[in-house]
Amino acid sequence: MPGSDRCLPSRSLSRRRFVQTAGAAVATLALPAIGRAASPIQLRFSSTMTADENSAHYIYYERLQANLKKSVGDQIRVDFFPNGQLGKEADVVQQVRLGSIDMMITGSSIWATALQELALLDLGFLFDSWAHVGKSVDHGVADVYDKLMLSRTGCSIIGWGSHFNARSVYTKPAIKDLAALKNVKLRVLPTQAFIETFKLMGAIPTPIAFNEVYTAVQTGVVEGFEHDAASVLSNKLNEVVQNSWQTNHLFSPCITVIGKRGLAKIPDAIKPQFLDAAREASLYQRQEAASKGADALGALKKAGMTFYPMTDAERNSVRKLMRDKLWVPFTQSNPVTAPVLAAIDAARA
Repeated sequence: MPGSDRCLPSRSLSRRRFVQTAGAAVATLALPAIGRAASPIQLRFSSTMTADENSAHYIYYERLQANLKKSVGDQIRVDFFPNGQLGKEADVVQQVRLGSIDMMITGSSIWATALQELALLDLGFLFDSWAHVGKSVDHGVADVYDKLMLSRTGCSIIGWGSHFNARSVYTKPAIKDLAALKNVKLRVLPTQAFIETFKLMGAIPTPIAFNEVYTAVQTGVVEGFEHDAASVLSNKLNEVVQNSWQTNHLFSPCITVIGKRGLAKIPDAIKPQFLDAAREASLYQRQEAASKGADALGALKKAGMTFYPMTDAERNSVRKLMRDKLWVPFTQSNPVTAPVLAAIDAARA
């Protein structure tokens, strides 16, 4: 029995060591899981615009961040990449679809490269004002395109906002009417809707990436461009043009799109909060657009820009031309968009 008694301390010590070792192992295994849970979900968000208050994209981003902070704390982090840092818009569209970039904010026109039916929204003179855009989007337009985007591309439109101004014509020479625009080389977005709109108006539309516009005008590749006043101001494009014909030809919706992989990063438990934050940011951005747009026009005038209004008679004439040559033929070729045009016309009334 003495031999048996001598073994007891050793066995007791072994058991204690086993318990301690096992407990430490469990704690060690648990640490990585805790660390992963605490790490924020990171989303890369692309924009071609600047990161300041003159950018419709940045106003949206700031509001989105604030909304997420309130609703989910630090669980989601959205990293904003301005000035086309992640590539040209047409390329970013593909990267969002593939999942190498999570999100992008842009005019609806650029996504027409992936969903051709969206091009309807960028046909000239379709909308009368930002209020008209908002009413149309909220009463039928968004429903049609949200479903089409998801089924065709796997991506989701999570916000319908606006830019700060309608798009108008900005040029080196003074352009005051359609006659003066004839044969003027004008930079337009690289989409068929923009090209066809300005062909009908008599210009020579020239597709050029946005981040190349300044140099293209400066070197004489084009005589001007069409864009919104806030973007002209924030990108200092008024340094290369001094005149603007206020055609207000396009009230292009500003959409936020997230790819399938980007959305899948967000756990189902907080996905509703994320989507609510994105939608509210668009509504906020729409409200901000009016005052920001007026401020941008005032700043451009102060900087020496000369503005020439488009006459009502010429606007009405061009609108009828666009309806006959672009709007109606487009819906005939793309029947799914007929309800979109009907909703826009109803909102106009």
